[in-house]
Amino acid sequence: MHDAERDGERDGERDGAAGDPDVEVAAIDGEVDAEVAAIERAMVALRRSAARRTLARRAERQAGAPVPGGAAFDVLDVVEAAEERGEPAGVREVADALRVDQPRASKLVAAAVQAGHLRREADQTDGRRTLLAVTPDGRELLETVHTFRRAMVARVTRDWPAADRAAFARLFTRFMDDFGAASGAPGTG
Repeated sequence: MHDAERDGERDGERDGAAGDPDVEVAAIDGEVDAEVAAIERAMVALRRSAARRTLARRAERQAGAPVPGGAAFDVLDVVEAAEERGEPAGVREVADALRVDQPRASKLVAAAVQAGHLRREADQTDGRRTLLAVTPDGRELLETVHTFRRAMVARVTRDWPAADRAAFARLFTRFMDDFGAASGAPGTG
C-alpha cells in the first residue's frame, strides 16, 4: 500500500468518511469527477505542507528567530478564532477544535500560558470554568504569523488577475465553510 493510500485511509477514518454515503456522492458510475479529484489532491498537498511546517520554517528564516508552530500555535489559533466569533474558549473547546483528548489539550494550553501567549480568566457566568484569552504577546505573535501568511498568499497570487484572486478568495472561503459544516470541523467563520 502506498503512503498516499495509507494517508487517505487515515484521513477517512479520522474524518468519519469511511462508509459515509454522502462522501460517495462524488463518485458517479465508479468515476470521480476530475475537478473533485483535483480539489482532493490539493487538500492533501496543503495538509502535508502544513504537517511538514513548511511555512513555519520559512517564517523562522525570514524572522531570524523561532516561530512557534504545530500544536502550540494551534492552541493560540483556536482561542483567537473563538474570540473573533465572540465565543468563550476553554480547554474543552481547544480539545474539540484540535481533536485531542482533554488531558492533551490541558498540557497544550498550559504550555501556551507558560510561554505568555494565553492567560486564564475566571468565567463570570460559571465560577467552575476557566476561560482562555490571548495576551498582548500572543496577539503580537498572531499578527506576525498572519502578516507572514498573507505575504505568502500575496506572493503566490501576485501574477493572478484581480478577478481570479477575488474568485479564489470567495470560493475557497465558501469551500472551507461548507467543508466545516459537512465534516463538523470549524470553517472560516
